[in-house]
Amino acid sequence: MRDYAPPALRTAIEFCQRGGGMTCFTLNRKPVTSQLPASTRLSDVLRTEMDLPGTKIGCNAGDCGACSVLLDGAPICSCLTTIAQVEGAAVTSIEGLHADGTIAKLQDSFLAHGAAQCGICTPGMMVAASALLAENPAPNRHDVEDALGGVLCRCTGYSKIIDAVLAVGGDAKISPRPQAGQNVGSPIRHLDGQPKVDGSLIYGDDAVPQDALLVRVIRSPHHYSSFEIGDKAGFLASHPGISAVLDASDIPGRNCFGVIPPFADQPVFAETTALYRGDAVAAIVGDADVIRHFDEADFPITWAPHETMLSPASAMADGARKMHANRDGNILVRGYVETGDADQALAAAAHKVEIHTTTPFIEHAYIEPEAGYATREGNRIVIHGCTQAAQMDRESLAEIMGMELKAIRVVPSACGGGFGSKLDVSFQPYVALAAWVLGRPARICYSRGESMRASTKRHPSDIRLAVGCDETGRISGFVFDGIFNTGAYASWGPTVANRVPIHASGPYATKDYRANSVAVHTNSPPAGAFRGFGVPQSAVAQECAFDLLAEKLGMDRLAFRRLNALKNGVPTVTGQVFNSGVGIDDCFAALEDNWHAANASATSFNQIAIRDDSPWRKGVGIASCWYGCGNTSLPNPSTMRMGITADGKIVLHQGAMDIGQGANTVITQIAADALGVPVHDVQILGGDTDLTPDCGKTSASRQTFVSGKAAMLSGMALRDMVLRHGNVDANATIALDGAVLTLADAGGGTLRIALADMSVNDYGYVFMAEETYDPPTSPLDEKGQGIPYAVFGYGAQIVELSVDAALGRVRLDKITTAHDVGRAINPLLVEGQIEGGVAQGIGMALMEDYQPGRTENLHDYLIPTIGDVPKFDHVIVEVADEEGPYGAKGLGEHVLIPTAPAILNAIRHATGAAIYDLPATPDKVCAAVAAVQAAQGRPS
Repeated sequence: MRDYAPPALRTAIEFCQRGGGMTCFTLNRKPVTSQLPASTRLSDVLRTEMDLPGTKIGCNAGDCGACSVLLDGAPICSCLTTIAQVEGAAVTSIEGLHADGTIAKLQDSFLAHGAAQCGICTPGMMVAASALLAENPAPNRHDVEDALGGVLCRCTGYSKIIDAVLAVGGDAKISPRPQAGQNVGSPIRHLDGQPKVDGSLIYGDDAVPQDALLVRVIRSPHHYSSFEIGDKAGFLASHPGISAVLDASDIPGRNCFGVIPPFADQPVFAETTALYRGDAVAAIVGDADVIRHFDEADFPITWAPHETMLSPASAMADGARKMHANRDGNILVRGYVETGDADQALAAAAHKVEIHTTTPFIEHAYIEPEAGYATREGNRIVIHGCTQAAQMDRESLAEIMGMELKAIRVVPSACGGGFGSKLDVSFQPYVALAAWVLGRPARICYSRGESMRASTKRHPSDIRLAVGCDETGRISGFVFDGIFNTGAYASWGPTVANRVPIHASGPYATKDYRANSVAVHTNSPPAGAFRGFGVPQSAVAQECAFDLLAEKLGMDRLAFRRLNALKNGVPTVTGQVFNSGVGIDDCFAALEDNWHAANASATSFNQIAIRDDSPWRKGVGIASCWYGCGNTSLPNPSTMRMGITADGKIVLHQGAMDIGQGANTVITQIAADALGVPVHDVQILGGDTDLTPDCGKTSASRQTFVSGKAAMLSGMALRDMVLRHGNVDANATIALDGAVLTLADAGGGTLRIALADMSVNDYGYVFMAEETYDPPTSPLDEKGQGIPYAVFGYGAQIVELSVDAALGRVRLDKITTAHDVGRAINPLLVEGQIEGGVAQGIGMALMEDYQPGRTENLHDYLIPTIGDVPKFDHVIVEVADEEGPYGAKGLGEHVLIPTAPAILNAIRHATGAAIYDLPATPDKVCAAVAAVQAAQGRPS
């Protein structure tokens, strides 16, 4: 026991001395006693025994920092700290900081700057920042980066977090509270932001029934293996505390799921053969302590591994074992788009380049692992947990459980990051089956290793591209061939294979074009949706090739792109013509001055570096993007309901899952302006499949566009209903004061309606509207011609960086972005989405490489930290779209696409080194620089 302790600790020590035998410490300024074993993680004590779930668990290895708390005022990872280590000490969690008001200004600044997106890392960030500010009330940027460097964020790109911490000591940033008609375009705070910064927001593993059984999935340790499960009855008899063993024989419905029904092929439990390392074969259910400490070597299963096929080349080789009976050559699907005569155009081209690029598996690395629980309520199953697609989960579970759709209810928790992978079913069938069979709540939370083994990844790509241009620089011939490793099961492989050929040209006029893609099954994790659906991979090839063409021409790289940029009235490669809304050249124009200034600065620096014999070189790169919003040539509807209650509440049934991108805020801003009320007067009812209509999945940059349009139509319909009821003109204002609705028309007349005197409908509303929007598209023909998307978004980015040519180190100095969002519904959230996407693009370019069996944690698998992200300069471009709500286009997917190719182009500009095998790690940079020097006859 310590010789000295402050008063709060002395109180705790005395309290412990009276109780005796337990671990005693001060928690959030109050003395507490833990009865758990001394070796228990502090994080577990806080979350379970102390019921303080604001401390989040992302890795249990000290890699992510989400579990940070203060120990005697210093930040620590509570997952690496045993309860014995805090004996007699003072522990402060996010709840304690919030309760005593010590971080009120920090919370306000986080909200004002949009520094919390999904929010799962926010408690850890707040704890680390509060410790910094207590010691240094006026930190600089380096101080903030150093203090918060141990906490990972996958959403924000860190810049807003840094800005928020730096602003705490100055004048508070004021967030607007717009009036009716001024909601759209206002940079308001996240409407759901406060619970994120105070630690009270509930994620998948934060609020589970105390009597819940724990589920643990038994997964294949082999890439490809047959197996046989032994004596389950004998196993249960010899393992008290384990209530059930579940396997394929226990599935009451269809032992199969998939996000695209015609391609569904993934079993809940593999029956005789596991197709990848991580494939589920069984599950055990029982008392939490027993299940957590179970040694999987005791499970009665025998394995018979087969020869592994981890690459498309091995899977397509003659005699390769067929993984799915109906897929010859292990080919899942092919994609194709053709227009004009690409071969003839290439043959006649004045200049031609060929390029070969590869990209690896990339892990989503959301900080919240998959988690949730299920309860059986009579003849219904209710699922709680993290998801990007509640209605899709419901449909899948109904098939798996052999139940009617109405017997399944999905109640989404907050989602601590998704980026595409949480579109696929993960934990849901296991807890549903356990709860149904045993009649007790069943819960699960994946470990970080399990999450990384079992979840989908970005598709690895192997792309070959040939592109030419005429003497003036106009594109003449474009041939693209892409092979994508789709892993063991289909997941979103068909979407990737079909989306890539449409987008591989980039946002450029390309008359003679042919693009092939193929998705190939291998014994790798299923490759699924990940921000961009394959387009980031194709953009690496296309944008890097354009730099090579510009060099051959002796033309400025931006000028080459502007010369070829799509314009209104010019057909895309699928023959689609937009008469308005094509904003790519506007993005390029917005970057023109920055481009020339950056290049001049780099040239000046490099001249001095050469004179001084410095290994450092500066480079500038540019790349563009376009992205079709929503499903490709498929129905894509979203439905929104909006109503006014008898006691004067305006409620929006907002079923579009908010995974941090801001759907709850942006869609509500749209609905509020359509109705004609202030956005802060609207209450959000979200997610629950019993309470909200189907808004479709949160993916493909569709929610602002599709669900936003449905919300606009719903708000307009509700407004029309109210105005007709009052018989006032179309320009009348609507105001609510308690249960009194006031309508004031342009002529000065006022009508007050007592809502309490009106009858309510089955939903409890006196006025209600429900509207659906489905974007107009058409199927593609055999050559890929048609109307795949109603709306495209556009963008371009400039990367300024420095390269240490001796060591291969790349330092990002600045990234300037210009993205055409049609209409910035919320400029603050637009910037947040851009920065988060760019950060993921940085990871793709420089460090991320998932290797099954080797990088199944956040220590060996690297994602950008706060020190890896440079300063940003944003230009928000608004070229209104005819279809989008108030002209808005989608954004979330687009922003990642240009970053990696812009970085590669900047590295080449700085050093002459061409790196097309991602990621551009220091060893690859060094090797490429050495190759350039050798070719020039210079010593390396």
